[in-house]
Amino acid sequence: MRQTSLNIIAIGIFVITMSSLLGPIFNVSPVYSAIATFSVLVLATIDTLALQGQGSMIIVDLVEGTSSERRDRIICHEAGHFLVAYLLEIPIGGYALSAWEAFRQGQSSQGGVRFDDQKLTAQLQRGIISEQLVDRYCTVWMAGIAAEDLTYGNAEGGAEDRSKITAILTQLKRPRESKLKQSWASLQARSLLENHQSAYKALVKAMKERASVSDCYQAIQQHHN
Repeated sequence: MRQTSLNIIAIGIFVITMSSLLGPIFNVSPVYSAIATFSVLVLATIDTLALQGQGSMIIVDLVEGTSSERRDRIICHEAGHFLVAYLLEIPIGGYALSAWEAFRQGQSSQGGVRFDDQKLTAQLQRGIISEQLVDRYCTVWMAGIAAEDLTYGNAEGGAEDRSKITAILTQLKRPRESKLKQSWASLQARSLLENHQSAYKALVKAMKERASVSDCYQAIQQHHN
């Protein structure tokens, strides 16, 4: 079960427990607490099994989505992925800047930039993958963190991106290289972003307007150094 779902369940159970304790004081029947507890558990199970945690992420987005700084950080992060993927010639299939947008696009995720991973998947299935391709993807995965760090001086997102690097190196039987590869890829991504700041800013503007992938490409090309 996703951590987000677990957190929501924990909050729900806390509220229900408090209501059951305070219920007698306010003449509230314990039946209501029991119904509420059952409902929370059923909804959490449906969310985890049928929606893969999408529902809980949408709720979190709705609660936190009022923060303009958070929205800007998400765009900043995803624009980093997008631009570096473009520069490293990794095809982009689309992007979503929230769990709700991802849900509307039929994607079971919190959002983000979607890459065409066919080449990577094919090589992994064969058990023969080029070091160049590994480096390119690791650089793209760390680009969101690098973009946030360049813009804000720190990065709040990126745990999932780091886990992807750990996962692929574990599959290649090189798990001990994960932290070193993350540091190297972060430096590579930062360098690319610093050298293409005008294209990055144009891309951020385009993504704020929810431009299509082709329009985002065009914005990059118009400001490419």
